[in-house]
Amino acid sequence: MTAAQDGPHPPQRLGLLLAWHGSVTQVRMKRALSAAGLTPRHAMTLMHLEEGPISQRALADRLEVDPSVLVGILNDLEGDGLAERRRDPADRRRHNVAITESGSTALGRTNAALDEVEQGLFAGFSPSDRDTLRDLLARIDTRADGFDCQE
Repeated sequence: MTAAQDGPHPPQRLGLLLAWHGSVTQVRMKRALSAAGLTPRHAMTLMHLEEGPISQRALADRLEVDPSVLVGILNDLEGDGLAERRRDPADRRRHNVAITESGSTALGRTNAALDEVEQGLFAGFSPSDRDTLRDLLARIDTRADGFDCQE
């Protein structure tokens, strides 16, 4: 059987291969996150908060989102009892953000769902292969003028 008969395959151009696999991965990850009750942005925010309280400004920088976008994300998370904002006692103008116990529980469910997806996606990879893939992906230059991956 030839490659053409095996079924549909994406073109062998690296950018298109990355886009093809990225779209499949994105659908699977969103489905897993949805089952756990979170959006990708909410999950990423909770993952950053898991490291401990952080200023709202530093969190926006880490997430690479405009502070006004972060306010909406945090409003959602606070409304669901998953995160909380408190005034910084050292600087009353600044807010610190922390994950709540409910947020940690939700994040645990989320991580379990994402682990399952990743185990399926990377079943054919050794731990060394996974490390190599992480290293290679980190070297891709995704900075582009006028492009906002948060859109």
